[in-house]
Amino acid sequence: MKTIAQFKVYKGEKAYIAEGVDLAIVTQADDLDQLVKNIEEAVAIHLEGENISELDYSQKPSILVSYELSQHA
Repeated sequence: MKTIAQFKVYKGEKAYIAEGVDLAIVTQADDLDQLVKNIEEAVAIHLEGENISELDYSQKPSILVSYELSQHA
C-alpha cells in the first residue's frame, strides 16, 4: 500500500504546475504556496468516495513534491 502521493512541480510560462506521478492529477497556481494548497485539495477530492484499496493508497497519504529547476543557458 502506498503511503506517499508523489508530484513533480515545474515552472510553466505563466504558472507553477504540479503533475501527479502515480495519480491522474494536474493543478497549477501563480505561486508555490497556493500550489501546495491546490495539491492537497486535489488529492483529497481525487480520493474522496474512491475505494482506496483498489487504488493501493492509504486513506490519507503524505505528499512528496519534487521541484524541477530550469536550466539556464
